[in-house]
Amino acid sequence: MVYRLERSALIPRPRAEVFAFFSDAHNLERITPDFLRFRILTPDPIVMQPGTLIEYQMKLYGVPVRWRTMIEEFHPGRWFVDIQTSGPYRSWRHRHEFIEVPGGTRMYDRVDYEMPYGFLGTVVRKLFVRRALERIFDYRSAAIAEYFRKGDESWLA
Repeated sequence: MVYRLERSALIPRPRAEVFAFFSDAHNLERITPDFLRFRILTPDPIVMQPGTLIEYQMKLYGVPVRWRTMIEEFHPGRWFVDIQTSGPYRSWRHRHEFIEVPGGTRMYDRVDYEMPYGFLGTVVRKLFVRRALERIFDYRSAAIAEYFRKGDESWLA
């Protein structure tokens, strides 16, 4: 079964600026909660384009997990899609979309994912994964809002 997580945020900045932030893979480390101990393993430079592979390491409930995504689509200034090529999910597809609106940029996240292990995966999702994903995306929303509210890029250095 495919599950979906959707989020939307109004960011009071020009689309080009917002897109540039999200298309820099290293900013993902900066907007991911510390409890995941998330880090990018792919050496620099990471050039965002279709076919780019990015490898990560994190800890889920204390267990080290490696995750590799591939940029499936990349439309500068508009949207990009990453898909899991190996990792904790049976499938993962994350579309990041950026639309100019009055007052800034409307950012949309849409994640479609499937759990592995059949019925057991369904149970694990209900008990842990759904809430963990919501917590991660809630954290990201707060970190993004704080970054763009302040306009202070010093934390990115």
